[in-house]
Amino acid sequence: MPDNPRFTDQLMRVGPHAGSHRVAARAALSVAVPLLVLWLIGHQEWSIYAAFGAFTSLFGRTHVHLSRLQMQSSLALVLTSSVVAGVVVGLSDYRDWLAVPIAALVAGVTSLLSDAQDWHPPGPLFPVFSFAACASLPSEPGDVTVAALVAGGSAAFAVVVGGLGSAWRVHRRPDSAVRTSLRRVSFSLIAPRHAVRCTASCLLAGSVATGIGIGHPYWAMVSAVVPLTHRDVRGQLIRGAHRIVGTAAGLVLTAILLAFDPAGFALILVIVALQAGAELWVGRNYALALISITPLALLMTHLVVPTPATILLFDRGVETLIGVVVGIGVGWLTRAPHRHVPAASA
Repeated sequence: MPDNPRFTDQLMRVGPHAGSHRVAARAALSVAVPLLVLWLIGHQEWSIYAAFGAFTSLFGRTHVHLSRLQMQSSLALVLTSSVVAGVVVGLSDYRDWLAVPIAALVAGVTSLLSDAQDWHPPGPLFPVFSFAACASLPSEPGDVTVAALVAGGSAAFAVVVGGLGSAWRVHRRPDSAVRTSLRRVSFSLIAPRHAVRCTASCLLAGSVATGIGIGHPYWAMVSAVVPLTHRDVRGQLIRGAHRIVGTAAGLVLTAILLAFDPAGFALILVIVALQAGAELWVGRNYALALISITPLALLMTHLVVPTPATILLFDRGVETLIGVVVGIGVGWLTRAPHRHVPAASA
């Protein structure tokens, strides 16, 4: 980590609010309604599918109308497909190792899509998380249809919420600087290189975590692609440091919440509050956002497969470290070479 005051400033910097309350409100509503419906019909075990579909609401922060509809519709399809693919892998007795190369493939393909469609937030983090988390769970053939319907329905609801939100925003601020028209899909020359980075990081981190035998290896794969949302080494170091520090603080909050053992409606309220908190901070300081993101992810996992708190917290901490180290290492090894510019002659 470079000994540079500006690096520390970047690490500690809290960005402007920039209307994050709107994204937080959309995200909270998009996750609350599907979870409440599943709780009321007695199928809270399907909540993980609904939560991943609801991630659709996190995209298109600075877009409205057709532009947001285009982006969120694309993400709804990607996230639903990721969930379904994960459940299909979960049918296999060899799902642990089978998930690793497929998650790496998901990382590479969705990295290309992210660059082409200018996703915001960028990168393959959410598709990889959706696929790998579902792939880690044992499933039955009937779960495939359930996952498609629940994740797809939740994603579609998030698109509707996003559309209503954009209409309200334009009505209130018709002159705001947001993208409204459809965006053409285009690939930059560095997109394939970045996709290879994400693929390699995910493959390596997943292999290490699975080979060691730590539970929930998908946390290592997700953490491995996090630093690579930045193209330069400095940005990757900052993102990685945020991931480690924020996760550590989030684990403390998780331990407190698990001690109260929330269930049913109380658990839904906690998840909704954490989702809103994450979106209030993720665009301002990633480490602060992870204080909410970490317990959110762990409670979702704990809801489907109850695990002793000590094991859950240990796995998350160790695998986050593995993933970040791998991601930063791959980023550094594949960094763009510095071009020497000769000094001008007198």
